[in-house]
Amino acid sequence: LSGSAGAGLRRLRGDGLHLRVRLRRPPPAADVVFTLRESLKPNKNYIFYCQSCGDIVVKDRKFLRVLPLPSENWSELVEEWCCHPDPFARSTLHPQHGDCFLGDTFFLLNSGNKSHVLESPKSKENTRVICKRCKTMLGETVSSDTIKYFVTEVIIQPAEGSFSPTPRSQFVQSVVAQCLLELSSAKSTFRFTIKGDNGKTYILIWLLNSDTLLVESLGSSSSHSDFTVFGDLLTPSSAPVGTWNAVKVLYQPCIKCRNKELADAWENDMGVHPLKFPSETCLELLLILGLSTASLPPSLRCMNSFQV
Repeated sequence: LSGSAGAGLRRLRGDGLHLRVRLRRPPPAADVVFTLRESLKPNKNYIFYCQSCGDIVVKDRKFLRVLPLPSENWSELVEEWCCHPDPFARSTLHPQHGDCFLGDTFFLLNSGNKSHVLESPKSKENTRVICKRCKTMLGETVSSDTIKYFVTEVIIQPAEGSFSPTPRSQFVQSVVAQCLLELSSAKSTFRFTIKGDNGKTYILIWLLNSDTLLVESLGSSSSHSDFTVFGDLLTPSSAPVGTWNAVKVLYQPCIKCRNKELADAWENDMGVHPLKFPSETCLELLLILGLSTASLPPSLRCMNSFQV
């Protein structure tokens, strides 16, 4: 940081001191997120770990094909574009034994090799796939031979590597931010509904920008244990100031029927992209967003009717 403390320093009533600074940024650190679309390659052995406890979910799986899936509303789009009956109406996109299909927030595997998970009793539509050790929901069975794993619940690493735990809130933030960035870049979509596996809408998110840089003095953060913007991020100890890339979002909670009219309007808007996660993870994400908002100065916490 350069500039004197007196330059650009002012006090806002009820908001504290505001200081305008110029930042000379060090080289960005390597991303901790294991990005599936870039890092999952054919003909390599991978191990799937439960992100919460580190237990092995799938051991030594090699894929012959790693293919992206179309968006979840692709069948509705086909109906809009085709002048004849949907030619894919009876087709199902289920992976064969050597396949891994990548969705927006999940990946599909063939369950030919028995994975190290428990399956809960059959529900109305899907069966929840649960970690044997910690009982966290990892995904759901889509059919008799296909399992869907959510990207927020499983860490995939090369078989020759070892499992390195990542703090839960850091992992959830990173994975969700990665989903928002990829979809906004590929589809010019900036509004998202966060839905649970129970079909309920938990959060409305509007991606405001993706070039935000967060700065924190590491010296001051070690003296207290309060939540900061960075949550439980592991901060480097070699520099007096830590910097992190971040996305800035506007959001509205939808639990307990809050913002129902806006949620219904977004539900019927083709410009809004739905993202599905386990319901427990949706609540975790809502808590993370709320704590992040509370860590901002009061004047920066809201924009129109949305929280920042």
